[in-house]
Amino acid sequence: QVRLVESGGGPVQAGGSLRLSCVASEHTFDSYAMAWFRQAPGKEREFVAAISWDGINTNLADSVKGRFAISRDNAERAVYLQLNNLKLEDTAAYYCAASVMTGTAATSRAWYSYWGRGTQVSVSS
Repeated sequence: QVRLVESGGGPVQAGGSLRLSCVASEHTFDSYAMAWFRQAPGKEREFVAAISWDGINTNLADSVKGRFAISRDNAERAVYLQLNNLKLEDTAAYYCAASVMTGTAATSRAWYSYWGRGTQVSVSS
């Protein structure tokens, strides 16, 4: 069982920045692909960013390319999502996810078995 705990969300004005963190309980964290998904009210949970086990490969959703960045620190068992130039449409609950099935930066929810409880990002004008 992998426990994931997100932090760093909150209210922010459009154009601002936030850094989300996710810490894993599992000591084999460094073999897992990690990802961030988000879910806005009334919408499906959608892919935001993923990173391979070694941090070399990343994938970002088209809607956040050039604004968001994903990184990880295996020694700290942590994955981060830097959110820059935030827009109103970025408002959502952001969820950290871990894949024990692949070490590549997978973009599909089907690859991810473990999920955190989420951290809310609220962007205002």
